Amino acid sequence: MSRNLVVHDGVVAGNVTDKYGSRNPIVRRLMAGFDRGLLDLLAQVGPVTSVYEVGCGEGHVTARLREVFPQARLKGGDLSPEILATARRQHPGIEFEQRSVYDLGADGARWDLVVACEVLEHLEEPERAIETIAAAANRAIVVTVPREPIWRALNLARGQYLGQLGDTPGHLNHWGRSAFLRMLARHVEVIAWRSPLPWTQALCRPRHRTAAA
Repeated sequence: MSRNLVVHDGVVAGNVTDKYGSRNPIVRRLMAGFDRGLLDLLAQVGPVTSVYEVGCGEGHVTARLREVFPQARLKGGDLSPEILATARRQHPGIEFEQRSVYDLGADGARWDLVVACEVLEHLEEPERAIETIAAAANRAIVVTVPREPIWRALNLARGQYLGQLGDTPGHLNHWGRSAFLRMLARHVEVIAWRSPLPWTQALCRPRHRTAAA
């Protein structure tokens, strides 16, 4: 496990391995595919005035969101104060706060776009989290999760987590692409999806917006 892994209130925060900073050419190629898929979905959102990333970790995706939406109000939230300290140090121009995904919107704030990258697989109540995110999102939601069983197979192929059959520490939920999209569709409208190896990425619309449109 990397030093960026922190367990807070029973939830694993941060990255088990530094996939964003890896020099491994295979990892870099996979992350390039992740980035392309994410940017493609974000391009379909259109102009927004506010963006929130839940489970922001060290702020890698938050920084990318700043590049895509430079004029929008942007905030990242995470459970772990240790991880947030890293995020603030690495990205001093971005606002971060300690907040659980389940508490998003509890202060009355609403956001045009809410992003949750590599978060739902860590949660005991992922469907409750989606409902909370949808209630706080005015226009759009982007979520990503590892795609099983491909994720585990790739871990095993590189000799990682052999005793856990390739299961990454802290992953409580293990969705294939179809199962994940079906889960989302119970709570939000799925607009588009991408599946760069080995992830599922989805652009969604909260149903309260759909009903009002």
